[in-house]
Amino acid sequence: MSSFIDPVATGVFITLFFLISSLGFVASRWKRADLGHIEEWGLGGRRFGPLLVWFLLGGDLYTAYTFVALPALMYAAGGSGFFAVPYSIIVFPIVFAVFPKVWGVCAKHGYVTAADMVAGLYRNRTLALMIALTGIVATMPYLSLQLVGLEAIFAGLGLHASITIFGSEMELPLFVAFLVMAGFTYNSGLRAPAMIAIVKDILIYTTLIAAILIVPAKLGGYGAVFDAVPPEKLLIPDAEPGSLGPQFAYATLALGGALGLFLYPHALTGLLSASSRDAIRRNAVFMPIYAFALALLLLLGFMALAAGVKDMPQYADGFARFGNIYAVPALFKHLFPSWFVGVAFAAIAIGALVPGAIMSIAAANLFTRNVYRAYIRPECSEAHETQVAKIFSLLVKAGALGFVTFFPETSVVQLQLIGGIWMCQTLPAVLMGLYVRWLDSRALLTGWIAGMGAGTLMAGATGFKDSVYTLTIPGLEIPCYSAVSALVLNIMVTLALSLIIRLRTGAAPSSPPAPVRPALQD
Repeated sequence: MSSFIDPVATGVFITLFFLISSLGFVASRWKRADLGHIEEWGLGGRRFGPLLVWFLLGGDLYTAYTFVALPALMYAAGGSGFFAVPYSIIVFPIVFAVFPKVWGVCAKHGYVTAADMVAGLYRNRTLALMIALTGIVATMPYLSLQLVGLEAIFAGLGLHASITIFGSEMELPLFVAFLVMAGFTYNSGLRAPAMIAIVKDILIYTTLIAAILIVPAKLGGYGAVFDAVPPEKLLIPDAEPGSLGPQFAYATLALGGALGLFLYPHALTGLLSASSRDAIRRNAVFMPIYAFALALLLLLGFMALAAGVKDMPQYADGFARFGNIYAVPALFKHLFPSWFVGVAFAAIAIGALVPGAIMSIAAANLFTRNVYRAYIRPECSEAHETQVAKIFSLLVKAGALGFVTFFPETSVVQLQLIGGIWMCQTLPAVLMGLYVRWLDSRALLTGWIAGMGAGTLMAGATGFKDSVYTLTIPGLEIPCYSAVSALVLNIMVTLALSLIIRLRTGAAPSSPPAPVRPALQD
């Protein structure tokens, strides 16, 4: 990264960063309630209306890493990176059709997590524990990626100071950002990212609109931008004989991404904070606005190609450390005045804090409800339960910070790849049971094991570098997103075993156990 610090850009960035972050600390007074209850601290009391949930989900799903990594994918891989757009189009009809039912079950029985719901539906503690642990483990690298995005922004500003911890150097700006996020999350719970998300979105949309208007104008128009992209990066290649080809892989990436997105704990936490089923339906209708913005955002990757920022000596160090993730910061520094660079970088940085806070809260909810209270201290009070959640949220963020500090960025990306595959394997237990009432919990657990094992093996076969694995059925090659292949196996095992168990026990298909609100002490 450059050692040159632009005082204007840095001053604007620091001012906006701390002003907006301070909203997180005052958020505890917003919609006043007893934050000693986990539903208030961890779900905002389930009182967020449609507009607030829209901002919260936008802040939750469209992160700092989205802002820098997806254009970087377009920069490197071309049109195949556009799969994020159809996936974001597919996902919202699923949300409209399925998740109001999930919200209804959780609100009725006081469930805070997906694992709570699984425990209530199937009365199988082991299955619920596996769902909870999957969510916690998959969330960790996702949270770490937000910090990687922050690192790229700090590098773009030339902020380079470090402290030594356990013999390793930790970026001081990153440590300060961690303290800010930890402070407002601990103090205000989900109210903090909800309030910050409103301002964050205003900054993000301002930055994006300026970028899609000004950058092409400076590069000679959109025609010049696309002319600068190598033809092989504009279209997905045709399939070879005997193979379903890259188009099939593209389709499965979009489908798998859509199926897994709202199974992530942080996404479900945002939905469960809604005040009603109708709030979720309205969001499913209007969330595609973010999908449209995402399509425009991806074009920044092509604009960085057209600008040729990778070949400019002043950005060589940034590309050497962060790879193509540095393309967007370099593009903004190259084409925008300093004050706007400060605004844009602040928007991206705040875009890391919002999802980071929600992810840590979601992981803390899972640990507290489905590990601590389920196995360690079942009789704990709600106040004690919430205190444990607050402490665990700090540990999650500290773990993510440590991971970014002590391991290379490539390890974080590889774990994130695995996390997406793992989260898809929770779909049968979390969602299918709401509609297919004769599923057996032992079959669901066996299917989960099969899906997790197969998905991990397929990712391992690519060296954890590619999410697509080619299956070979005699005479036909099927390149497929590993999450989808493993999910198909998971569902087949679950259905077959459920049927066998029903037939062997002679039991007629029946409804699963009625959900029961977990017992709590005041």
